[in-house]
Amino acid sequence: MCVAAPGTVVEINGRIAKVDYNGNIVTANAGLTDVKVGDRVLVHAGLIIQKMGVSEAEEMEMLFRELEEMGNA
Repeated sequence: MCVAAPGTVVEINGRIAKVDYNGNIVTANAGLTDVKVGDRVLVHAGLIIQKMGVSEAEEMEMLFRELEEMGNA
């Protein structure tokens, strides 16, 4: 199973975007979506599959933090 976490687009060069995950920068293909720098996105297998709202991204990040804390307990 693969779980996509929200990241932030920090750079776009043609169809290639750089996405920041808390300081970890990954390269992703933006060919399926219309994204711009600052957008929150989900990436799967190197492809941006969804643009999402800030509040939705923040809620997902909070849920992932809570799951991580439960796993460390």
